[in-house]
Amino acid sequence: MRFRLPFSSSPRIRFIAVVLVALLVAAAFWAYSGATATPEPAAGGTAAPRPALTVSLTTPQAVDWPQVLPANGNIAAWQEAVIGAEISNYRLTAVLVNVGDKVAKGQVLARIADDNVAADLAQSTASVAEAVANLAEARFNAERARQLRAAGFYSPQQAQQSLTTEQTALARLNAASARKQTDELRMAQTQVRAPDAGVISSRTATVGSLTQSGQELFRLIRGGRLEWRAEVTSAELGKLRPGMVATLTTPSGATVKGQVRMLGPTVDPMTRNALVYVDLPESAAEAGARAGMFARGQFELGSASALSLPQSAVVLRDGFSYVFRLTENNKVAQTKVTVDRRLGDRIEVIGGLEASSRVAAVGAGFLADGDTVKVVSPAP
Repeated sequence: MRFRLPFSSSPRIRFIAVVLVALLVAAAFWAYSGATATPEPAAGGTAAPRPALTVSLTTPQAVDWPQVLPANGNIAAWQEAVIGAEISNYRLTAVLVNVGDKVAKGQVLARIADDNVAADLAQSTASVAEAVANLAEARFNAERARQLRAAGFYSPQQAQQSLTTEQTALARLNAASARKQTDELRMAQTQVRAPDAGVISSRTATVGSLTQSGQELFRLIRGGRLEWRAEVTSAELGKLRPGMVATLTTPSGATVKGQVRMLGPTVDPMTRNALVYVDLPESAAEAGARAGMFARGQFELGSASALSLPQSAVVLRDGFSYVFRLTENNKVAQTKVTVDRRLGDRIEVIGGLEASSRVAAVGAGFLADGDTVKVVSPAP
Protein backbone atom coordinates (compact mmCIF):
# COMPACT_ATOMS: atom_id res chain seq x y z
CA MET A 1 0.00 0.00 0.00
CA ARG A 2 1.57 3.42 -1.16
CA PHE A 3 1.47 6.45 1.22
CA ARG A 4 0.63 9.94 -0.29
CA LEU A 5 0.60 13.34 1.40
CA PRO A 6 -2.63 15.17 1.07
CA PHE A 7 -0.92 18.35 -0.30
CA SER A 8 1.68 16.80 -2.66
CA SER A 9 -0.37 17.53 -5.71
CA SER A 10 -0.97 21.20 -4.87
CA PRO A 11 0.13 23.53 -7.74
CA ARG A 12 1.29 26.12 -5.28
CA ILE A 13 3.67 23.73 -3.58
CA ARG A 14 5.14 22.67 -6.94
CA PHE A 15 5.70 26.30 -8.03
CA ILE A 16 7.52 27.11 -4.78
CA ALA A 17 9.75 24.06 -5.24
CA VAL A 18 10.70 25.10 -8.78
CA VAL A 19 11.59 28.64 -7.66
CA LEU A 20 13.80 27.30 -4.85
CA VAL A 21 15.69 25.05 -7.25
CA ALA A 22 16.28 27.97 -9.67
CA LEU A 23 17.61 30.16 -6.85
CA LEU A 24 20.00 27.43 -5.77
CA VAL A 25 21.42 27.05 -9.35
CA ALA A 26 21.85 30.82 -9.73
CA ALA A 27 23.69 31.06 -6.40
CA ALA A 28 26.05 28.25 -7.37
CA PHE A 29 26.88 29.89 -10.75
CA TRP A 30 27.52 33.27 -9.11
CA ALA A 31 29.84 31.69 -6.57
CA TYR A 32 31.81 29.91 -9.32
CA SER A 33 32.16 33.11 -11.40
CA GLY A 34 33.40 35.06 -8.40
CA ALA A 35 36.05 32.48 -7.64
CA THR A 36 37.54 32.55 -11.17
CA ALA A 37 37.34 36.31 -11.81
CA THR A 38 40.56 38.22 -12.48
CA PRO A 39 41.64 40.14 -9.39
CA GLU A 40 41.58 43.90 -9.52
CA PRO A 41 44.92 45.52 -10.25
CA ALA A 42 46.79 47.03 -7.35
CA ALA A 43 46.30 50.70 -6.59
CA GLY A 44 48.47 52.93 -8.75
CA GLY A 45 49.11 50.23 -11.44
CA THR A 46 47.57 49.03 -14.76
CA ALA A 47 46.94 45.52 -16.06
CA ALA A 48 49.65 44.28 -18.47
CA PRO A 49 48.23 43.39 -21.96
CA ARG A 50 48.55 39.78 -22.90
CA PRO A 51 50.69 39.08 -26.06
CA ALA A 52 48.62 38.16 -29.10
CA LEU A 53 51.32 36.19 -31.00
CA THR A 54 54.90 35.09 -30.71
CA VAL A 55 56.96 36.46 -33.61
CA SER A 56 60.53 36.63 -34.85
CA LEU A 57 61.89 39.85 -36.27
CA THR A 58 63.93 40.81 -39.28
CA THR A 59 65.25 43.98 -40.88
CA PRO A 60 65.52 44.89 -44.57
CA GLN A 61 68.78 43.61 -46.02
CA ALA A 62 70.78 45.51 -48.62
CA VAL A 63 71.79 43.02 -51.33
CA ASP A 64 73.16 43.22 -54.86
CA TRP A 65 69.95 42.66 -56.77
CA PRO A 66 70.16 41.71 -60.47
CA GLN A 67 68.72 44.36 -62.76
CA VAL A 68 66.64 42.73 -65.49
CA LEU A 69 64.45 43.92 -68.33
CA PRO A 70 61.54 41.58 -69.16
CA ALA A 71 60.49 41.14 -72.78
CA ASN A 72 58.42 38.93 -75.06
CA GLY A 73 59.11 37.75 -78.58
CA ASN A 74 59.19 34.96 -81.12
CA ILE A 75 61.87 32.39 -81.78
CA ALA A 76 62.90 32.32 -85.44
CA ALA A 77 65.53 30.82 -87.70
CA TRP A 78 68.71 32.88 -87.91
CA GLN A 79 68.70 32.44 -91.71
CA GLU A 80 66.45 30.17 -93.71
CA ALA A 81 67.69 29.18 -97.17
CA VAL A 82 65.23 28.24 -99.92
CA ILE A 83 66.59 25.35 -102.01
CA GLY A 84 65.11 24.71 -105.45
CA ALA A 85 65.85 23.11 -108.80
CA GLU A 86 68.01 24.95 -111.32
CA ILE A 87 66.82 23.05 -114.39
CA SER A 88 63.27 22.78 -115.67
CA ASN A 89 60.99 20.04 -116.97
CA TYR A 90 62.89 17.11 -115.51
CA ARG A 91 61.41 14.59 -113.11
CA LEU A 92 62.57 14.03 -109.57
CA THR A 93 63.77 10.46 -109.22
CA ALA A 94 64.74 10.44 -105.53
CA VAL A 95 64.22 12.54 -102.40
CA LEU A 96 66.87 11.66 -99.81
CA VAL A 97 66.03 13.83 -96.77
CA ASN A 98 63.01 14.75 -94.70
CA VAL A 99 61.96 17.54 -92.35
CA GLY A 100 64.13 17.70 -89.24
CA ASP A 101 67.14 15.99 -90.79
CA LYS A 102 70.55 17.49 -90.16
CA VAL A 103 72.55 17.83 -93.37
CA ALA A 104 76.13 18.76 -94.21
CA LYS A 105 77.26 21.31 -96.74
CA GLY A 106 77.18 19.81 -100.24
CA GLN A 107 75.10 16.79 -99.21
CA VAL A 108 72.76 15.48 -101.93
CA LEU A 109 69.15 16.17 -100.99
CA ALA A 110 67.38 14.98 -104.16
CA ARG A 111 68.18 13.57 -107.61
CA ILE A 112 66.70 14.58 -110.96
CA ALA A 113 66.46 12.37 -114.05
CA ASP A 114 69.71 12.87 -116.05
CA ASP A 115 69.25 10.66 -119.14
CA ASN A 116 68.78 13.53 -121.60
CA VAL A 117 71.45 15.62 -119.94
CA ALA A 118 73.90 12.71 -120.12
CA ALA A 119 73.21 12.31 -123.84
CA ASP A 120 73.82 16.01 -124.44
CA LEU A 121 77.04 15.81 -122.45
CA ALA A 122 78.25 12.86 -124.49
CA GLN A 123 77.55 14.72 -127.72
CA SER A 124 79.35 17.86 -126.57
CA THR A 125 82.30 15.75 -125.42
CA ALA A 126 82.55 14.23 -128.90
CA SER A 127 82.33 17.68 -130.45
CA VAL A 128 85.27 18.80 -128.36
CA ALA A 129 87.31 15.81 -129.44
CA GLU A 130 86.52 16.55 -133.09
CA ALA A 131 87.43 20.22 -132.67
CA VAL A 132 90.73 19.24 -131.07
CA ALA A 133 91.60 17.04 -134.08
CA ASN A 134 90.66 19.75 -136.55
CA LEU A 135 92.73 22.30 -134.68
CA ALA A 136 95.74 20.02 -134.72
CA GLU A 137 95.44 19.59 -138.49
CA ALA A 138 94.96 23.33 -139.05
CA ARG A 139 98.04 24.13 -136.98
CA PHE A 140 100.12 21.65 -138.93
CA ASN A 141 99.00 23.18 -142.24
CA ALA A 142 99.58 26.68 -140.96
CA GLU A 143 103.12 25.86 -139.85
CA ARG A 144 103.90 24.23 -143.21
CA ALA A 145 102.52 27.30 -145.01
CA ARG A 146 104.84 29.56 -143.01
CA GLN A 147 107.87 27.50 -143.99
CA LEU A 148 106.92 27.43 -147.69
CA ARG A 149 106.15 31.11 -147.64
CA ALA A 150 109.60 31.81 -146.24
CA ALA A 151 111.13 29.69 -149.04
CA GLY A 152 109.11 31.61 -151.64
CA PHE A 153 106.87 28.73 -152.67
CA TYR A 154 103.63 30.13 -151.23
CA SER A 155 101.97 33.36 -152.12
CA PRO A 156 100.89 35.68 -149.31
CA GLN A 157 97.25 34.85 -150.00
CA GLN A 158 97.83 31.12 -149.54
CA ALA A 159 99.74 31.66 -146.30
CA GLN A 160 97.01 33.92 -144.95
CA GLN A 161 94.37 31.30 -145.80
CA SER A 162 96.20 28.67 -143.74
CA LEU A 163 96.44 31.03 -140.76
CA THR A 164 92.71 31.81 -141.00
CA THR A 165 91.88 28.09 -141.04
CA GLU A 166 93.94 27.61 -137.87
CA GLN A 167 92.17 30.44 -136.06
CA THR A 168 88.76 29.11 -137.15
CA ALA A 169 89.58 25.65 -135.82
CA LEU A 170 90.63 27.18 -132.48
CA ALA A 171 87.37 29.15 -132.25
CA ARG A 172 85.34 26.01 -132.96
CA LEU A 173 87.23 24.17 -130.22
CA ASN A 174 86.46 26.95 -127.75
CA ALA A 175 82.78 26.85 -128.68
CA ALA A 176 82.63 23.08 -128.30
CA SER A 177 84.37 23.32 -124.91
CA ALA A 178 81.84 25.93 -123.78
CA ARG A 179 78.95 23.65 -124.77
CA LYS A 180 80.58 20.79 -122.89
CA GLN A 181 80.96 22.96 -119.77
CA THR A 182 77.27 23.88 -120.02
CA ASP A 183 76.28 20.24 -120.23
CA GLU A 184 78.55 19.36 -117.32
CA LEU A 185 76.93 22.11 -115.27
CA ARG A 186 73.47 20.79 -116.16
CA MET A 187 74.60 17.31 -115.19
CA ALA A 188 75.75 18.63 -111.80
CA GLN A 189 72.38 20.36 -111.38
CA THR A 190 70.58 17.03 -111.59
CA GLN A 191 71.69 16.56 -107.99
CA VAL A 192 70.12 19.05 -105.55
CA ARG A 193 72.72 19.75 -102.85
CA ALA A 194 72.64 21.61 -99.53
CA PRO A 195 74.30 25.04 -99.82
CA ASP A 196 75.30 24.94 -96.16
CA ALA A 197 75.10 22.72 -93.10
CA GLY A 198 71.86 22.95 -91.18
CA VAL A 199 68.46 21.45 -90.48
CA ILE A 200 65.73 20.82 -93.04
CA SER A 201 62.71 22.84 -91.91
CA SER A 202 60.41 22.26 -94.89
CA ARG A 203 60.11 19.81 -97.80
CA THR A 204 57.83 20.10 -100.82
CA ALA A 205 59.83 17.82 -103.14
CA THR A 206 57.96 14.71 -104.30
CA VAL A 207 59.30 11.84 -106.35
CA GLY A 208 57.90 11.93 -109.90
CA SER A 209 57.05 15.62 -110.00
CA LEU A 210 58.44 17.89 -112.72
CA THR A 211 60.95 20.48 -111.66
CA GLN A 212 60.69 24.16 -112.48
CA SER A 213 63.51 26.65 -112.31
CA GLY A 214 63.34 28.48 -108.98
CA GLN A 215 60.67 26.18 -107.59
CA GLU A 216 61.07 25.58 -103.84
CA LEU A 217 61.93 22.00 -102.92
CA PHE A 218 63.38 22.41 -99.42
CA ARG A 219 63.94 25.02 -96.70
CA LEU A 220 67.12 24.88 -94.65
CA ILE A 221 67.85 26.56 -91.30
CA ARG A 222 71.47 27.50 -91.86
CA GLY A 223 73.74 26.01 -89.23
CA GLY A 224 70.66 24.98 -87.24
CA ARG A 225 70.93 28.40 -85.58
CA LEU A 226 67.92 29.96 -83.88
CA GLU A 227 67.42 33.47 -82.57
CA TRP A 228 64.98 35.18 -80.22
CA ARG A 229 63.44 38.34 -81.63
CA ALA A 230 62.38 40.20 -78.50
CA GLU A 231 60.16 43.27 -78.60
CA VAL A 232 61.08 46.22 -76.36
CA THR A 233 59.88 49.79 -76.20
CA SER A 234 61.88 52.65 -77.63
CA ALA A 235 62.72 53.80 -74.07
CA GLU A 236 63.95 50.33 -73.08
CA LEU A 237 66.04 50.01 -76.24
CA GLY A 238 68.57 52.50 -74.88
CA LYS A 239 69.34 50.19 -71.92
CA LEU A 240 70.51 47.32 -74.13
CA ARG A 241 73.86 46.69 -75.80
CA PRO A 242 75.19 43.93 -78.07
CA GLY A 243 76.81 41.19 -76.03
CA MET A 244 74.37 41.34 -73.11
CA VAL A 245 73.06 38.06 -71.74
CA ALA A 246 69.39 37.21 -72.17
CA THR A 247 67.50 34.35 -70.54
CA LEU A 248 64.26 33.11 -72.05
CA THR A 249 61.75 30.50 -70.98
CA THR A 250 60.22 28.17 -73.55
CA PRO A 251 56.56 27.06 -73.32
CA SER A 252 57.80 23.74 -71.95
CA GLY A 253 59.36 25.56 -68.97
CA ALA A 254 63.00 25.09 -70.00
CA THR A 255 65.36 28.06 -69.74
CA VAL A 256 67.83 29.02 -72.45
CA LYS A 257 70.58 31.63 -72.25
CA GLY A 258 71.50 33.66 -75.32
CA GLN A 259 73.48 36.73 -76.26
CA VAL A 260 72.31 39.95 -77.86
CA ARG A 261 73.66 40.07 -81.42
CA MET A 262 72.05 43.20 -82.76
CA LEU A 263 69.57 45.92 -81.88
CA GLY A 264 66.89 46.67 -84.43
CA PRO A 265 67.80 49.79 -86.47
CA THR A 266 64.18 50.98 -86.65
CA VAL A 267 61.16 51.34 -84.36
CA ASP A 268 57.70 50.32 -85.53
CA PRO A 269 55.71 53.59 -85.88
CA MET A 270 52.46 51.80 -84.99
CA THR A 271 53.51 49.94 -81.83
CA ARG A 272 56.57 52.05 -80.91
CA ASN A 273 58.43 48.80 -80.31
CA ALA A 274 61.80 47.69 -81.62
CA LEU A 275 63.27 44.24 -82.18
CA VAL A 276 66.31 42.91 -80.35
CA TYR A 277 68.02 39.91 -81.99
CA VAL A 278 69.38 37.36 -79.51
CA ASP A 279 71.55 34.46 -80.70
CA LEU A 280 70.61 31.14 -79.12
CA PRO A 281 73.06 28.25 -78.62
CA GLU A 282 72.77 24.92 -80.42
CA SER A 283 71.41 23.41 -77.19
CA ALA A 284 68.28 25.57 -77.55
CA ALA A 285 66.69 22.99 -79.83
CA GLU A 286 67.37 20.28 -77.25
CA ALA A 287 65.61 22.45 -74.65
CA GLY A 288 62.49 22.53 -76.80
CA ALA A 289 62.98 25.80 -78.68
CA ARG A 290 61.45 25.77 -82.16
CA ALA A 291 61.24 28.36 -84.91
CA GLY A 292 57.91 30.21 -84.75
CA MET A 293 57.51 29.63 -81.00
CA PHE A 294 56.56 32.45 -78.61
CA ALA A 295 58.78 32.85 -75.55
CA ARG A 296 59.12 35.15 -72.56
CA GLY A 297 62.50 36.25 -71.29
CA GLN A 298 64.58 38.94 -69.69
CA PHE A 299 67.79 40.83 -70.34
CA GLU A 300 70.44 41.01 -67.63
CA LEU A 301 71.39 44.67 -67.22
CA GLY A 302 73.76 44.21 -64.27
CA SER A 303 73.17 44.51 -60.52
CA ALA A 304 72.44 47.26 -58.01
CA SER A 305 71.95 47.51 -54.25
CA ALA A 306 68.36 46.99 -53.09
CA LEU A 307 66.47 46.53 -49.81
CA SER A 308 64.74 43.17 -49.53
CA LEU A 309 62.57 41.27 -47.06
CA PRO A 310 61.40 37.67 -46.85
CA GLN A 311 58.13 37.27 -48.71
CA SER A 312 56.59 35.91 -45.48
CA ALA A 313 57.05 39.37 -43.91
CA VAL A 314 54.89 41.11 -46.53
CA VAL A 315 51.09 40.83 -46.34
CA LEU A 316 48.76 41.69 -49.20
CA ARG A 317 45.54 43.32 -48.03
CA ASP A 318 42.98 45.24 -50.10
CA GLY A 319 45.37 45.29 -53.05
CA PHE A 320 48.24 46.88 -51.08
CA SER A 321 51.37 45.48 -49.45
CA TYR A 322 51.93 45.86 -45.70
CA VAL A 323 54.49 44.90 -43.08
CA PHE A 324 54.11 44.93 -39.30
CA ARG A 325 56.78 47.17 -37.80
CA LEU A 326 57.74 46.76 -34.12
CA THR A 327 57.17 49.89 -32.03
CA GLU A 328 57.34 50.70 -28.31
CA ASN A 329 55.99 48.28 -25.68
CA ASN A 330 56.27 45.35 -28.11
CA LYS A 331 53.40 46.60 -30.23
CA VAL A 332 53.27 46.33 -33.99
CA ALA A 333 52.16 48.98 -36.45
CA GLN A 334 50.76 48.04 -39.82
CA THR A 335 52.90 49.90 -42.37
CA LYS A 336 52.15 50.25 -46.07
CA VAL A 337 55.16 49.57 -48.32
CA THR A 338 55.88 49.62 -52.04
CA VAL A 339 57.37 46.42 -53.44
CA ASP A 340 58.87 45.62 -56.80
CA ARG A 341 60.69 42.49 -57.94
CA ARG A 342 60.90 39.03 -56.44
CA LEU A 343 63.93 36.79 -56.36
CA GLY A 344 63.60 33.38 -54.77
CA ASP A 345 61.90 33.81 -51.39
CA ARG A 346 62.74 37.52 -51.08
CA ILE A 347 60.94 40.61 -52.29
CA GLU A 348 62.36 44.07 -53.01
CA VAL A 349 61.04 47.01 -50.97
CA ILE A 350 61.37 50.34 -52.78
CA GLY A 351 59.38 52.61 -50.51
CA GLY A 352 57.57 53.06 -47.17
CA LEU A 353 60.16 51.42 -44.90
CA GLU A 354 63.49 52.49 -43.42
CA ALA A 355 66.50 50.22 -43.49
CA SER A 356 66.68 50.17 -39.67
CA SER A 357 63.04 49.12 -39.15
CA ARG A 358 62.29 45.85 -37.40
CA VAL A 359 59.35 43.92 -38.82
CA ALA A 360 57.65 40.61 -38.11
CA ALA A 361 59.29 37.96 -40.26
CA VAL A 362 56.80 35.10 -39.86
CA GLY A 363 53.10 35.07 -39.02
CA ALA A 364 52.41 38.60 -40.20
CA GLY A 365 49.16 37.45 -41.76
CA PHE A 366 47.69 36.80 -38.28
CA LEU A 367 48.52 40.25 -36.88
CA ALA A 368 46.48 43.43 -36.74
CA ASP A 369 47.52 47.03 -36.26
CA GLY A 370 48.35 47.70 -32.59
CA ASP A 371 48.68 44.07 -31.51
CA THR A 372 51.10 43.26 -28.71
CA VAL A 373 53.57 40.52 -29.61
CA LYS A 374 56.15 38.42 -27.88
CA VAL A 375 59.55 38.63 -29.58
CA VAL A 376 61.52 35.40 -29.59
CA SER A 377 64.53 36.59 -31.57
CA PRO A 378 66.08 40.03 -31.95
CA ALA A 379 66.42 41.76 -35.25
CA PRO A 380 69.64 40.80 -37.05
